[in-house]
Amino acid sequence: MSDAALFVLVFGGLFVLRGIAATVVFMWILPDGIRCPSCDAETLRVQPRHVMKLLTRFRSSWCVACGWHGVHRIVRAPQTKAGSTARNATRTSPQQR
Repeated sequence: MSDAALFVLVFGGLFVLRGIAATVVFMWILPDGIRCPSCDAETLRVQPRHVMKLLTRFRSSWCVACGWHGVHRIVRAPQTKAGSTARNATRTSPQQR
């Protein structure tokens, strides 16, 4: 392989990895839920524009109290099995026996 191709491959790969790392960090610092990160009031959902319509895991929000507008991550509550919670409620600890 020529030196020029190796140079383009290495620096092109570093450029792509930098973009992936920036995306991961951006997703990590986004607030989750529906509370305002500035004043902790409940935010309202805003009609998404253009690209945000494609990103279904995010929510455009606006805070009535302080005027903050931005993006939240949508967090879904974990699904629990109905049978497992009923089973755990009926179990007794060794001290209760």
